[in-house]
Formats: sequence, C-alpha cells, structure tokens
Amino acid sequence: MGRLIKNHWARLIIMVASTFQIAAAVEGFIWPKVFWDFISHNLDGAVEPVPILQILNLIMGLVGLAWEWPLKQLAGTFPHRSIEFRIILYPLSALFCALIYQGTDPALYYLIGVAVYFWAYSEGEVVCAEPWTLPKRSALLSG
Repeated sequence: MGRLIKNHWARLIIMVASTFQIAAAVEGFIWPKVFWDFISHNLDGAVEPVPILQILNLIMGLVGLAWEWPLKQLAGTFPHRSIEFRIILYPLSALFCALIYQGTDPALYYLIGVAVYFWAYSEGEVVCAEPWTLPKRSALLSG
C-alpha cells in the first residue's frame, strides 16, 4: 500500500468545501439568514438589505476553488505552492461560512481541511515542487 499524501487529501476536502460555500452563498441571496440570530440580531444587517456576507462567501468560495483546482494563472506561483498561505486563508473562509445559516457544513469542512493541511505541513510535505527541482522528462523515460 502507498503512503497517504495528506496535502492532496486536504486539497479535495477544501475543493468540496469551496463548492458548498459557493452554493451556500447563492442560496443565501435567496433566503438571507444569519446562523447566530438566535443569540443576537446584531449581524442581520450583514445579510439584508445589502448582502455583504453572501458576496464575501461567494468570493472566498471562488478563490478557494480557483486556488485548489488551480487556475492556469495561479498554477506554480508561490502562493499556490505554499501550505502556510492556505493555513492562514481557509480559517477566514470558515468564519465567513459559519456566519450565514446555509454555510455551517462548509465551515466544518474547511476546519477539517485546515487540520489536514497542518498535519501535512508538520510532516514536511510540499504542494508542488519548484520546476528546477523536478527531473527532466528525458531522464524519466530513459531510466
């Protein structure tokens, strides 16, 4: 059996969370509700009449999906190769998810993904190697 590559597992978890966050943001435009309104109604202004939390969730979900897929413009850049940036950004996405009613599941998925990324980081895994450290294609084919 092979080794578990934790950063790939975390990548899949974060992609699911980002997709669910986008869906929660779209649903939040239709049915605006703050999850914590049973405690206080102070955050109700963030979902209606101007949908600030829904827009932030939509942006963070698209960023997370573009970062983990990755988009052609992001592939191989320093932020794309950095697990540290992911460990910093995704708890913020989880916070935005936890504030709206529809985003409680993606918030939990984000936290699980961050925990797995931290596990991968603590074991020294890298997301992708720099191009100059990879073996040449001809060396792979000949050996």
